[in-house]
Amino acid sequence: MKIAKLLLRLLTALLALGVLCFGALEAVVLAGCWDETGRDAPVMIVLGAKLWQDGPSPVLELRLEKALEYWREHPETEVILSGGQGADEPESEAGAMAEWLEERGVPGGQLHLEERSTNTAENLRYSMQLMEQLGYDPESTPAVVVSSAFHLARVRLLCGRYGLEADTLGAPMPDGKSAVYSYTREAFALLKSFFFD
Repeated sequence: MKIAKLLLRLLTALLALGVLCFGALEAVVLAGCWDETGRDAPVMIVLGAKLWQDGPSPVLELRLEKALEYWREHPETEVILSGGQGADEPESEAGAMAEWLEERGVPGGQLHLEERSTNTAENLRYSMQLMEQLGYDPESTPAVVVSSAFHLARVRLLCGRYGLEADTLGAPMPDGKSAVYSYTREAFALLKSFFFD
């Protein structure tokens, strides 16, 4: 009987600790949902998201709208589009993003495709390599990274870790259901990136 009570108390303590840890991570995610701009960045990096058979998903389209808004205010900015092709995607996310932006007036010569990445860490690392190929030093050239708002805390963490001098712009989520899912999932993704990316 005493062993059973001890085990129950231990499980309760572990559960409470888990809830506290999740709450702390979620607080970091929520606290990071703010735009950080103030410099005219010569390079903008747009991070990919799910691509549907008929084009960008609503999440990706909102990121592209945010990027287009920035480009229209800074039309000299070079745009790096980062995202490979998933097993269930008809083409690379970068390719689809380029098509979407070109249709809305962004010159193709300013669009640079990074089509190898499969996650956020690769998005940033491979985009930094592409910046170097374009003649920019990622550690000293201001860039602006566009993603969804829930994603920005992790983006800033990794930019700092990799030495990418970057501001951030966050797009909203298309609906409440996807927002709840994404913000919840991001807490665990942030923990994973902190230790492994």
